[in-house]
Amino acid sequence: MNFSEFEKSIDVNFSDKALLKQAFTHRSYLNENRKTNLEHNERLEFLGDAVLELIVTDHLYEKYPTYNEGEMTSLRSALVNANTMAEAANKIKMNNFMLLSRGEAKDTGRARQYILANAIEALIGAIFIDQGYRVAEKFVGENLFPLLPKIIKEGFWMDAKSRFQEKAQEIVGVTPSYETLKEIGPDHDKHFTLGVFLGKEKIAEGEGKSKQDAEQAAARAGLQIKKWN
Repeated sequence: MNFSEFEKSIDVNFSDKALLKQAFTHRSYLNENRKTNLEHNERLEFLGDAVLELIVTDHLYEKYPTYNEGEMTSLRSALVNANTMAEAANKIKMNNFMLLSRGEAKDTGRARQYILANAIEALIGAIFIDQGYRVAEKFVGENLFPLLPKIIKEGFWMDAKSRFQEKAQEIVGVTPSYETLKEIGPDHDKHFTLGVFLGKEKIAEGEGKSKQDAEQAAARAGLQIKKWN
């Protein structure tokens, strides 16, 4: 696969082309191509996650001087969650370059979104190693920060769980409960699906890399379904 087209599209010219290819290599691909010298992208994802967190934290600290720690934490979580990261990955057409097993390549649903979210973190890690912090910062600024106004306008960063509880207690007199419906992935890369319930009635589901993120996603969906926004 020729990655030069991708390099041009993101305006980053890698010195180490193998590092760029590694960022797109899913573990499943290596299971079917054992003789390749490639490595999967999980170590790069680990690094990229940390680099991304620093870049986003620094930006929020400078951009929103009136926000307190809790507000900045919630806003950062909304910006770097799997849905937002997958959206950013799709915009730069990472899906066209992913190295996946035949089975993974056929799945275009939620599992693919998580793969893309992880891959763009791996790409950030690769850029950081190959080009340094400033180029990684530029990449994140161009591809993630433009999503912030929408996140703020639509309230995706706010504490949806608290709002849903307040509305549920006020309108129906019930305190919501949350239940884990599905848990997939290895220990270092778990993905959770949780449901939010009012009594025995399941109102909505949400997904996330942690149970807390999944609860927030479920609460946001519940607010929309109940029209309590």
